[in-house]
Amino acid sequence: MSRPVRLDPRSPLVLDTHELGRRPGSTRTVQRTVPAPQDLGTDVIGIPLGADVELDLRLEAVMEGVLVTGSVRGRAIGECVRCLSEAVVDVDVSLTELYVYPERAAVAAEDGDDEEDVRELEDDMIDLEPALRDTVVPALPFQPLCRPDCPGLCSECGARLADDPDHSHETLDPRWAALGGLVGSNDETKES
Repeated sequence: MSRPVRLDPRSPLVLDTHELGRRPGSTRTVQRTVPAPQDLGTDVIGIPLGADVELDLRLEAVMEGVLVTGSVRGRAIGECVRCLSEAVVDVDVSLTELYVYPERAAVAAEDGDDEEDVRELEDDMIDLEPALRDTVVPALPFQPLCRPDCPGLCSECGARLADDPDHSHETLDPRWAALGGLVGSNDETKES
């Protein structure tokens, strides 16, 4: 994964932590609505590119770096796995992520900690996009439904069963077909 050389402080998903200083215990809250980044979902459901994502976050300076906690809310849109109509799911997930100071990340790398698990501050700025993706995507339903009691599609003709709850087909089990012929011949003998 390639990362930009420098983070753009004007980006809505980049948070500036300069005002926290490096004083453990200092905090700041961030509440903003940002456009959803690309690929904030799976092949079946996701928050569309540019859709509103509400962030309600608390940034707290700790010894190792900056701890970001809070909630992420948005609306995911996908396809119902039963009837193939639109499925809309409200997403409200908790985010907790530690961004370490660069010198702390270097110490963690020397100690053999997995570098991929460590998120690092860059010029006292936080790139929230990867953490946002790591938090939202696993919270999305694996098999989204348009409604919890969706009956799906008719296995015979593909009709949407929610549109016609009384939908049915007359089917005669082929094992009983010979008996159906006997019933018809029995009626003819009674009439004569």
